[in-house]
Amino acid sequence: MKLAFVGKGGSGKTTLASLFARRAAGLGHPVIAVDADINQHLGAALGLDPEAAAMGPALGENMPLIKDYLRGSNPLVPSADLMLKTTPPGPGSRLLTVRESNPIYDRAFTEIDGIRFAATGGFVDDDLGVACYHSKVGAVELLLNHLIDARDEFVVVDMVAGAEAFASGMFTRFDHTFLVCEPTLRSVGVYKQYAGYAADYEVNIAVIGNKIDDDEDVAFLREHVGDALIGWCSRSGYVKAAERGRVGPIGELEPENLAVLDAARERAAAAGKDWEKFTRQAREFHRKAAAAWGNDRTGIDLAEQIVPDFELGEHLLGAQTV
Repeated sequence: MKLAFVGKGGSGKTTLASLFARRAAGLGHPVIAVDADINQHLGAALGLDPEAAAMGPALGENMPLIKDYLRGSNPLVPSADLMLKTTPPGPGSRLLTVRESNPIYDRAFTEIDGIRFAATGGFVDDDLGVACYHSKVGAVELLLNHLIDARDEFVVVDMVAGAEAFASGMFTRFDHTFLVCEPTLRSVGVYKQYAGYAADYEVNIAVIGNKIDDDEDVAFLREHVGDALIGWCSRSGYVKAAERGRVGPIGELEPENLAVLDAARERAAAAGKDWEKFTRQAREFHRKAAAAWGNDRTGIDLAEQIVPDFELGEHLLGAQTV
């Protein structure tokens, strides 16, 4: 299952993403966790030394490798220069799975307590004033477009804050989106904005309340988000200790907060996967990107890279050759 954690900056989405990933991995599920926020804190939240996390490999710096590997022998993508972040797979493309080994995972991912972790990477000196952060996030979108995952596997992406997620089509790359919401007008405002933008794209959105002190907080969230609220996390001594550098075993998280993580995981698994929708929306955003800037940059019609009868899904794995 491909899962996004979104919300207002400071709402706790990185914390919830890390707790979800650690809980799933602790229960034996294969887990990939990706930090796609401009503020790169997911690695440290997962237990990685903050300095090591900052100095580690970054997906954004490995875009040439990612493109060249994923295009494989696809005749419609004869060179990496003709590959956009939206390029969908076709016959001959290399498809990724959660559990496999491959050069991308070897180069750009780190293992943290059974979780495969990668970060897009933050800005470097050469980026300042000239680069858009979404060019780095494009590496994540490209990976998701080529990743075949199963219902008992979890790909957890900590997204950029607020409505920034809609600067690309990546918001459609997830089976479920969890919006972390504090009991404040600003936070529920982000939910309403996100839900409004996503309404035409069949995005499965659920709200997890966070930093909840009392019943009044819960009532406030229910008033503003209604049935989208699937649970809430109280203020946590475990989380406070982790934010001070003492990351304990995930089983030590307060039982009521563990129950919220389990409910989110079960909700995502129950909703299942819709490969037809995933493929259809990948084509839609590739056409948009090609028409908006890709065709001008490359000098060809990149929409012709779309193979109409090529639908992503687990049925393709048996036929894949590397």
